[in-house]
Amino acid sequence: MLSHDPAAHLQLRLPGADNSPEQITDANTPVRLEGTFTQGTGTPSQLPGAWPAFRGPNRDAVSTEQTALARQWPADGPPVLWAIEVGEGYAGAAILNGRVYLIDYDRPNSADAIRCLSLDDGEEIWRYSYPVKVKRNHGMSRTVPAVPDNYIVTIGPKCHVTCLNSQTGEFLWMLDLVREFDTTVPPWYAGQCPLIDGEKVIIAPAGDVLMLAVDLATGKIAWQTPNPRRWKMTHSSIMPMEFAEKRMYVYCGSGGVVGVDAADGAILWDTTDWKIRIANVPSPLILDEGRIFLSGGYNAGSMMLQLVEAGGAIYPETLFQLEPEVFGSPQHTPIYYNGYIYGVRPDEQLVCLSTEGSIIWTSSAANKFGLGPYMIADGLIYVLDDNGTLTLANASPNAYNQFAQANMIDGHDAWGCMALASGRLIIRDLTRMVCLDVSAR
Repeated sequence: MLSHDPAAHLQLRLPGADNSPEQITDANTPVRLEGTFTQGTGTPSQLPGAWPAFRGPNRDAVSTEQTALARQWPADGPPVLWAIEVGEGYAGAAILNGRVYLIDYDRPNSADAIRCLSLDDGEEIWRYSYPVKVKRNHGMSRTVPAVPDNYIVTIGPKCHVTCLNSQTGEFLWMLDLVREFDTTVPPWYAGQCPLIDGEKVIIAPAGDVLMLAVDLATGKIAWQTPNPRRWKMTHSSIMPMEFAEKRMYVYCGSGGVVGVDAADGAILWDTTDWKIRIANVPSPLILDEGRIFLSGGYNAGSMMLQLVEAGGAIYPETLFQLEPEVFGSPQHTPIYYNGYIYGVRPDEQLVCLSTEGSIIWTSSAANKFGLGPYMIADGLIYVLDDNGTLTLANASPNAYNQFAQANMIDGHDAWGCMALASGRLIIRDLTRMVCLDVSAR
């Protein structure tokens, strides 16, 4: 049973410490698992650039870097700079200060492994592991770390939230969402990626509480959002949004969508018009003018919400819904770019969609992109298919214009989110992570 995780009653052993930490005496004290720190031989790169969290610096899957990127590749694709073996899963990388961060699963040692690698060559700089038994179930780890300057926060397959010093790997704090907040681990394990906003990390346990804010430095709870409808955790991640002079966090729970006040965790609005019976995977896509685009698989299609302010309150209204054959996104969150929405729908075609719900173009039926990730940089859209074939096309509403295509991973289930910094594109499949040089040379 999840509530009897064998790691739940272990204690932390800090790197280099000889004595055990003090016993837990307060129910509000974060759980501390016994951790193991390992120093590696890697050295941080001197390259600039950052992709510090899920969907990049602005959580929109669009790179803002000025590095010029290649429009054409050799027949065998862009140069491969390094490749490493990883545990089964779809966990994407975060990049900051010349380091690559990954939450991995170490099957031989039955442990989550938070890894810090060099962007130059993939050599491990350090790793921090803690014991958690996870069975194979379409992969294990599948989240992306959040990395501000001095911290790294991860969510493991069984909902352990861990904060370390991002440079040294020193343990700072941990939350066991199952034990402390009665979270139900989603089918196929946790897919929610942490959101760091200022000095806090925002998490949706969706158990005893719906959402909470945690102080990065101390691990103390700043506020909690009630969960009156007992919505459960999904694979979707929290998205920040500004509307009516309020900052809020938008989340797709098991029973609908909610907007939470960033100041105190109060529920500003919610709706049950959007819910997916089996698995809600894509995150809310925040557009301008108070609009939120929702999409999913399992015949869900998509929906556009409009937030409206009246009498000091905020209400969501449904602008339109689209059938899945028009647009739905089974796994990845679509991209809003220069006034248009881009994504891969259930027939595996790449689609450019207007914000009114009209199809602008689709890629040809000959191009099947499957459940792989996509991102935009330098006016280009990168799309990775299930088998590791990377496609480069123009991110424009004019037409689908493919520039290059090459198989870059000879594997399968290449579903993990991509990351890009300094012209280095990191992709992965079920068991292998690869770093490519996609810069213009």
